[in-house]
Amino acid sequence: MPDIECEIRVNGKLCKVEIDPSTLLLDLLRDELGLTGAKRGCETGYCGCCTVLMDGKAIHSCSILAMRAKEHEILSIEGMETDGKLHPIQQAFLELNAAQCGYCSPGMIMSARALLDANPLPTRAEVSRALAGNLCRCTGYLPIIDAVLQAAQRSR
Repeated sequence: MPDIECEIRVNGKLCKVEIDPSTLLLDLLRDELGLTGAKRGCETGYCGCCTVLMDGKAIHSCSILAMRAKEHEILSIEGMETDGKLHPIQQAFLELNAAQCGYCSPGMIMSARALLDANPLPTRAEVSRALAGNLCRCTGYLPIIDAVLQAAQRSR
């Protein structure tokens, strides 16, 4: 099947690309746009390493075709900083050592961003639920949850 021209808005910028209709959003981000923050983990939508936001909702980019992202706003971890300054969630992850090996961190941060945008002052249980689609093999989740709660407090 021939490539199709596609316009997708990623991190506030309109990107024009030619892609195979079977291209996954994760592959478009990593291979075509050079945005390697979303990681390739399980490739089944289970681990959450590939999480990005589509119209403010956390999605697993390994489970959605890039063509489905047309006419939607995609935010990846690379779009989180503003004017060279880390987003409060990123800063809290750094300060509380919530990123051990760092592989799951972009997905965790993106899921946390979706939560805090929708619910600026979540409870510990709400943070745990929001991060349930993201697996971490290093931290045991407590520093991650603490970082999200700290970011929420600072953003008040």
